[in-house]
Amino acid sequence: MDEEENLEEQVEPVNVEVEEPGAEVQEEVQEENNFYANLAEDLDDRVLSSLASQLISDYKKDKESRSDWEKGYISGLDLLGFKYNDEGQPFRGASSVTHPLLAEAVTQFQAQAYKELLPSDGPVKTMVVGDANAEKNAQAQRVKDFMNYMITEVMEEYTPEFDQMLFYLPLAGSSFKKVYYDDLMARAVSKFVPAEDLIVPYYASDLKDCERITHVVKMSENDVLKKMNTGFYRDVEISPSAAEDNDVQDKYDEMEGISGTKDKEYQFNILEMHVDIDLDEFNVENAEKKVKVPYIVTIDEGSQQVLSIYRNYSPEDPLFSRKEYFIHYKFLPGLGFYGFGLIHMIGGLSRTATAALRQLLDAGTLANLPAGFKSRGIRIRDDDQPFQPGEFRDVDAPGGNIKDQFQILPFKEPSSVLFQLLGFVVQAGQRFAAIADMQTGNDAQNRAVGTTIALLERGSRVMSAIHKRCYYSMRQEFRLLSNVFAEYLP
Repeated sequence: MDEEENLEEQVEPVNVEVEEPGAEVQEEVQEENNFYANLAEDLDDRVLSSLASQLISDYKKDKESRSDWEKGYISGLDLLGFKYNDEGQPFRGASSVTHPLLAEAVTQFQAQAYKELLPSDGPVKTMVVGDANAEKNAQAQRVKDFMNYMITEVMEEYTPEFDQMLFYLPLAGSSFKKVYYDDLMARAVSKFVPAEDLIVPYYASDLKDCERITHVVKMSENDVLKKMNTGFYRDVEISPSAAEDNDVQDKYDEMEGISGTKDKEYQFNILEMHVDIDLDEFNVENAEKKVKVPYIVTIDEGSQQVLSIYRNYSPEDPLFSRKEYFIHYKFLPGLGFYGFGLIHMIGGLSRTATAALRQLLDAGTLANLPAGFKSRGIRIRDDDQPFQPGEFRDVDAPGGNIKDQFQILPFKEPSSVLFQLLGFVVQAGQRFAAIADMQTGNDAQNRAVGTTIALLERGSRVMSAIHKRCYYSMRQEFRLLSNVFAEYLP
């Protein structure tokens, strides 16, 4: 008994801390939630104000730098001839017809590309890189079937959005798709973004190397308030954007015949800016410059309030690589960031064809309805009414000779040379746009099949090259879609 008591006195009690089994998991989840949190909620108002002022200034400079591109694009939209104008020059009733050269080229490309790029069984194709085996082939087939199912069945907006993009692409020369996960729809989304709504610095050459991408999103006040209630945006006062909006949208409204005052509810321009910034740089108290990392900063243009700031890189990425959301589709590679479209390439030919066609029609009008001078003393009954075929009217001629009382202006018949020029201009435009229709079924020369196929392939080289650029952009789009599927699907 004494030995046991001594042993108890020698052994001192040890405090053992027992960790809960879920503590580490909770800490990791908390860190992950903090990583994806809206950083604007924790920043000082002075920092947010300085950040918004700088980014909006950069956005306006970027938009101003492409003003010439916007003006050329807006003036080229008139060549489509969608809106009929009753011309009063050079005389009342003059022809205002627009030659359909540009409209024909656009619709021909849209029809060919739609059939080529969106086959009925789905646009996604897979390929096993490296050594192939039964398991890899089966996995590639599953990926192909699933993505085609999502694109053709689940993502209902994909086909109409892609169809609309194929109409804008040959006009502007550039159009964009935005791939992201939509929380409201609980699925991946691939939206068409017109070139006028995506603004980059003038010196940018590629989206991947661009340090600032601004997506102008037009939202209603109710949609903004919804995102504020869910916590995605900060709860701040917002204001409608300035009344001038953008000139391109005004041109679209004019072509569609939409007029009237715009509802202020839909004048909220939300600037979603994908930028590389250092948040400490905007803090007056701590202005230490560090390496800039990617963020997505959302600003209400009307009130210049920062709505959200989210990190735009993976938490496990040590290089802070930017996550890509946008894909650039190009019709023809331009000299800068934006591509060249048919407006830039055959816009001059389309204007010439329209001018020649109007001159021919006006010459025919003047030749059929001649005008001239008549003697002051002559009186014609109902002279303000046009003559009808087979109609004779009473005339009071002072000298008795009607022939000497009139002088008809020497209007010429429509010129055959001008008609030939019109044909040359139209053929040149069609040949460039690769829309010349070769009637192979009515070939009078009875060529061999191989010769006919070779001629068709030679005539479709330009169109095949454009399709290849579209295929390259589609491959990038499908890679972004697969990343979204891998990250958000269970």
